[in-house]
Amino acid sequence: MTYEFAKYPDGTIGVFSNIGKKKSGEEYIRITFERPTESGFDTYVIELPSYEVVLEDGNYSDEEKENFLKIAKNGASFFFKYARLGGLKIA
Repeated sequence: MTYEFAKYPDGTIGVFSNIGKKKSGEEYIRITFERPTESGFDTYVIELPSYEVVLEDGNYSDEEKENFLKIAKNGASFFFKYARLGGLKIA
């Protein structure tokens, strides 16, 4: 399951996943930024806590990608907290 946390003026939506577990037992979350295009989607996925980019597809600029990484780094504890709580409760 994923939980939306942001909508940007260019149509990009930010979502974070439930907590997953690797074979090693390490917990992880994936933060996905995605915006619709005429031919599909621009997609950028970052895995926490490693901050590894696990999927990059489309035409996000280097500046946009840097901003997404900053969002992931600055919000890591937020994403883990709310993934444990089952997402954000937005009215």
